[in-house]
Amino acid sequence: MGSVKDIEVLEEPTVTKLGRARFVFSDRYSVFDWGEMPDLIPQKGASSAILSSYFFEKCENRGIKTHYLKSYRENVIEVKLLRVFKPEFKDGHYDYSIYQKEKGCFLIPIEVIYRNYLPSGSSIFRRLKEGEITLRDLGLDKEPIPNQRLPKPILDTSTKLERTDRYITWDEACSISGLSNREMEKLKNIASIVNGLITEEFSRIGLLNEDGKIELGFDEKRHLMVVDVLGTLDECRATYEGFPVSKEIARLYYRKTEWYKAQEKAKKEDREHFKEICKAKPEPLPDKLKLLISQIYCSVCNEITKREWFKVPPLREIVKGIKEYYKMI
Repeated sequence: MGSVKDIEVLEEPTVTKLGRARFVFSDRYSVFDWGEMPDLIPQKGASSAILSSYFFEKCENRGIKTHYLKSYRENVIEVKLLRVFKPEFKDGHYDYSIYQKEKGCFLIPIEVIYRNYLPSGSSIFRRLKEGEITLRDLGLDKEPIPNQRLPKPILDTSTKLERTDRYITWDEACSISGLSNREMEKLKNIASIVNGLITEEFSRIGLLNEDGKIELGFDEKRHLMVVDVLGTLDECRATYEGFPVSKEIARLYYRKTEWYKAQEKAKKEDREHFKEICKAKPEPLPDKLKLLISQIYCSVCNEITKREWFKVPPLREIVKGIKEYYKMI
C-alpha cells in the first residue's frame, strides 16, 4: 500500500520473470512528503486511474515500453509487477549495493523530473539559493525568475525509495541504480519523449505542463520501461491561464498553515524522522475547496480523454471558482 494507491499482487515477480498486479487508486492524497493527509478527495482515484491508462496507451502507441497491461475497472489498472529493493539505512546513509548485482525485473530507485517552466513553488529556487545546484547545471546564464519558461526542458532526478525524496546528481543516480552511461542516456531520452507527449495533450485543453515526474524499471531483458503512474495531476504540475491545476491547489492552502511551518522546521532538524519530530498535524481541507479540487481532477480527465466520465462543470468554470475562493480567504 502506498499513500495514494493500494496494490493487489496477482503474481509475484522473480529474478527472471515480471509479476502481475492491480493498482487500486484511492481518493487519498499526499503533499510535502507527509504521507496520507486527513481528507479524501472524491473521485480522485477513479479519474487518476483513467488518465494514467490513457497516457500509458499513448506511450505504447509511440513505441515506449511500459508496465501497463489494461484498465481493469474505473479505479483499477492491471500492470506488470517489478521487484522493489528498498535501500537499507545504516551508519547515516542508504546502502544501494544490491543494485550493482541485479540484472532485470526491478524498479530503478530514482524519479526522473522534467521541467518546462519554473513556477514560484519550484524547488529549483531553494536549491539555487542554498548552493545545491548551479546555473550551469540548469543550462542558464542568469538567475531565473518565478513562472519563467525555460529555453529548453531540464531533466532532474531524485531518490525514490528513501524516507523522503532527495535531489541528487546524475552521476549519483547512475551510481546508486547501477545504470551504465548508455542506459542513463536512454532513460533521459524516454523522459523527454514522455514530457513532449504530456505537454502536447495538456496544451490541447489549455493546460501548461510546467513540470512532472516519471518512474522507470527494467524488464526481463533489462529493457527500460515506464512504470507506476503517468500523466496524472499528482505526477504533473500544470496551470490553466496562470493558475495551478493539480494538487498544488492543496499545497497553496497548506503553505499558510502552522502545520506547514512546523514540518518544514522538522525536516531541517532531521529529514529522516521529521514526521515524528513535528508537533503539529495537518487539519482537513475546507469542504468547498475539497469539492473544487475533486472537480478539477474529474474535469481534466474528461477533457483530456474526450469522454464524460464524471458529471462536473468544464475546467474553465472550475478554475474560475477556485480563483474566487482564494480571493475570499
